[in-house]
This record gives sequence, C-alpha cells and structure tokens, in this order.
Amino acid sequence: MAVVASAPGKVLMTGGYLVLERPNAGIVLSTNARFYAVVKPLYDEVVEVEWMDVKVNSPQMSRETTYKMSLKDFTLDCSSESRNPFVEYAVQYSIAAAYATLEENKSNNKLQKLLSQGMDITILGCNDFYSYRNQIEARGLPLLPESLAALPPFTSITFNAGESNAENCKPEVAKTGLGSSAAMTTAVVAALLNYLGVVDLPYSSKDQKSEISSDLDVVHMIAQTAHCIAQGKVGSGFDVSSAVYGSHRYVRFSPKIISSAQEAVCTTPLDEVIGEVLKAKWDHERTKFSLPPLMNLILGEPGSGGSSTPSMVGAVKKWQKSDPEKSKETWDKLSEANSALESHFNLLSKLAAENWDSYKTVIDSCSMYKSEKWKGQFSEARHIELVEALLGAREAMLKIRYHIRRMGEAAGIPIEPESQTRLLDATMDTEGVLLAGVPGAGGFDAVFAITLGDSSTNLTKTWSSHNVLALLVREDPCGVSLESNDPRAK
Repeated sequence: MAVVASAPGKVLMTGGYLVLERPNAGIVLSTNARFYAVVKPLYDEVVEVEWMDVKVNSPQMSRETTYKMSLKDFTLDCSSESRNPFVEYAVQYSIAAAYATLEENKSNNKLQKLLSQGMDITILGCNDFYSYRNQIEARGLPLLPESLAALPPFTSITFNAGESNAENCKPEVAKTGLGSSAAMTTAVVAALLNYLGVVDLPYSSKDQKSEISSDLDVVHMIAQTAHCIAQGKVGSGFDVSSAVYGSHRYVRFSPKIISSAQEAVCTTPLDEVIGEVLKAKWDHERTKFSLPPLMNLILGEPGSGGSSTPSMVGAVKKWQKSDPEKSKETWDKLSEANSALESHFNLLSKLAAENWDSYKTVIDSCSMYKSEKWKGQFSEARHIELVEALLGAREAMLKIRYHIRRMGEAAGIPIEPESQTRLLDATMDTEGVLLAGVPGAGGFDAVFAITLGDSSTNLTKTWSSHNVLALLVREDPCGVSLESNDPRAK
C-alpha cells in the first residue's frame, strides 16, 4: 500500500539573481541526488475521525514528529519540538487538493477511508544534499569522492555546532546547496497526491507521456505553493520546477499567483484556495535543455559550510533600488552572457547530432589538454567549428563570472568571493575542463564545473590539492517520479 516518490536536487548554472524577475531565464540542471518520500497508512483499520493522525519520520535527522490534522479545515496540531514547515504545508495542501479535485467525492469512501487510516510519512535525502566533510576528515580518509562513496546511503546528518545564531548565519545542518527543501517538498507532494488518487505519476520520468504532463503540472502547482509559503516568500521557483520537470531553461511565474493565495488563506477555506491555485493561469516558461553529450557536471565542496541565500538576495535588491541605472546595465550584460552560453551549448548539441564522429573526436582530444591547446590539435574546418563553439562557451562563462563579481562588489556581498575566484581559475586551468562557476546565488557553497569526456579525474586531483572535495553528484535530466520500492531496500 506504500507509495514512494522521488525528486531531484538542482544546480542553477546560469541566471543567478536574474531569474527572480520575468522575463529573465535561468538554466537549471537536475541531478542524480534525489529526495524520497514514502507514504503509507498509519493504521490497518479504518476509524471514523474528524482529526487524522500524521507521523513524519526523518531517520537521517533521528527525528519523528506527530501531528493531528483536522479534516474540517486542515489545521495541524503538533506535539513535538522539531517541526518541518515544508513537510507541514506539503501535507496540508496535498490533502486540500484532494478535496478540491475529488469534489464530487466529498463523501467519497476511498478518500475518507485513506484519511481515516492516518498517514505515516518517511523522508530520506541522498547523502549528496549534505556535507560529510567533517566525518570524512574525522575518519582520517582522503578528501576524495571514493571516501564519500564508502559512506552508507542515507547516513545520519551532522549538525553545525552552536553556530546557528551567530553572525555568520551558518545553517543548522551543513548542506551542499542542491535545493534540499524544494526536492523534499516536491517528493512529499508527489507521493501524497499519488497516494490519494489525485494524480497517476510514471515510475520513471523517461516514460513521461504528454497525458502525464498534466499530472506533473498539478504536482508543480501544489509543491510550488507549499514551498513558497513555508519559506515565507515567493521565490523564483526554479528549484521546485526542476524537482518536478528535470533539467530545463526556466522563466519564473508571476508572483501574484501565490501571493493572492497567501492572502486568501486568511478568509477562505483551504480546499477552495487550493482549487483556485489549480485553476490559476501559471505563466512560467519551460524550454527543453540538457548538457551536450560527453559533458559532465561536477560539483566541489570547499568546506566553508554554506551561505544564506535570502540575505544575499536582499542585498542585491537593495543595490538595484539604490542604483537603478548601474544595476540595469550589469543585469543586461549578465543576461547577454547567459544567453551566449546557452546558444553555444545548443550549437554543440546540434553539431553532435549532425556529425557524431567529428564531435566525439574533438571532445576526446580536448579532454586531454588545457583549453589554450585545444585549437592547435585540429586543421579540418568541421573540427575547428566545434572547438570554436567550446571556446565560445568558455568565453561566455568568463563574462558571466566577471559581471557576477561586479554585482557582488556593488551590492557588498560575496557572490564570487576571492577564495572561490582563485579556486575557479585553477579549475578552468585544468586539462579537460570546459568551464566552472558558482551556482545559483553564489557565496561559499559548492562550486560547479563542466568537464569533457573522461577528464573528471584530473579535476578531482586539482580540487583535492586545493582542499576541495569532489562530490558524487552528476546531471540527470529526470524530474519527479514514482519508485517501485523503499530506497533503503536497494
């Protein structure tokens, strides 16, 4: 009877800050790091209830939280200390969505029966979402991906000691910046909506047909709303969008869709509010995008414990207000460089499809050299066209980094701090590395690189010598899907 759903973490490769405002686009890559939600009945027998029992387990955090939920107005009563607002809103809104969409089934026996058995929800995140550097160092293991691979799956999480309220705003849990709250919210919403019969999701997003896409849209609308309201702000939503749909080029939805729901909640029954959210005109844009073939996304963790995105975004907004002219100029140049990078990637994908042998020859050869030697390897026009597209992508990334640093300096925040600049320069100077940058809002989180062919081991060594741990995360274009069993049983 259990339903298991999973959703991926993300890397925002381009569009940091800009993606907050329409019509700017961001390129978001989904990863093989996934969050899982397992939903099953809490009791075997059916009890007539007005308050439903809900139990939420997070084994990695050694936490169990119990709730009573009113089936009249969907309020949650919690007796535990440790609460997770993302899971709470996911539960409330998914159940409200079941009432809103299965309207004629208000007295529907199946829904009532499921709810009266209570709910047991378990959430599990891949190790990749969390930082295990301290544990690796404590065990005296080398800072290499092999040390991470030796950890058991869903290893328990270390908490940042005593620094949660200090000046440096370190999060309670050390994370790698892959969007764990969005992936978790999406996995919980998907599992619940499937469990309650609101949607019928595929078992692998590879077999997503067009008729399934309307089910994905329902998951997206509920997860996006729950995530924004749990965060207390209407963010750009790219992280939830990639958790649902996988890698793509994203333009945000108009914030009023969710802010009007936020206001309505105070005066209108929740199932009616969620009904309106599902009927609303969601105007986000999603265009197919994934990395060209034989290119790998690699992430490296410098071990500085993460940055606080909301405060960085606040600083950029303040700068935009105080210097509209200069900030617009920087944003326009950044937007131009983002578009250039996207065009070079699209051209490379097109060239790969048109002439695979030439493409593979060029990638294999370039993977063995530093970028300044790439051009000298070839004399044929078709090979040179490919090398120029690779160098064009590099050039665009260097421009993106330049404008991002200028924006950080102007706003007084470390978007690409000096330590990261040194690291990224050394990264881009490694054999077989196409480009590197700070993902998303930047700061001291993990850095990303795109490598060619089999050259990733070169980078792992370079990073290790800079005290940077190469993570096991890779791009995986698949979005949310059902799983055939509990991931711990694998």
